[in-house]
Amino acid sequence: MTAANHEHRLKFRQLPGPYAIVRLAPDASIPDWATRGDFTSITRTADELSIVCPADNVPPDVDSPHRWICLKLEGPFPFELTGVLLSFIEPLSRNGVPIFAISTYDTDYVLIQEEWAGAGLNALQAAGHEFWPRDESWRKFLPLK
Repeated sequence: MTAANHEHRLKFRQLPGPYAIVRLAPDASIPDWATRGDFTSITRTADELSIVCPADNVPPDVDSPHRWICLKLEGPFPFELTGVLLSFIEPLSRNGVPIFAISTYDTDYVLIQEEWAGAGLNALQAAGHEFWPRDESWRKFLPLK
């Protein structure tokens, strides 16, 4: 599979609860609240300490303006398999859905702001990706007609 051929049909699921993305100073200590929960991501660079964690963990005095849903691609994916993340985020990009992506050793996670969740999930399913398990709980994010 080459980068030019990135037509993967992926299964994905939504992790429970809303998530937050927080930016702290690059020299900040990792706060205890950041490490609780089934999924957290902590990345330190020369410019920032970036934390993704359940929104309920974030104290009120920490700036976190958006709430996000977290989608997990059902991996693992071998490193030599290219275009996996691209095939998932391309339909989101085409539909103007902002994302925050995180890769781990085994798989990828894509966060979508809650207000974009309905449009994002619709775009993913229209592109042939399969929401798993196949219930209709994602429909709660669609606007009422």
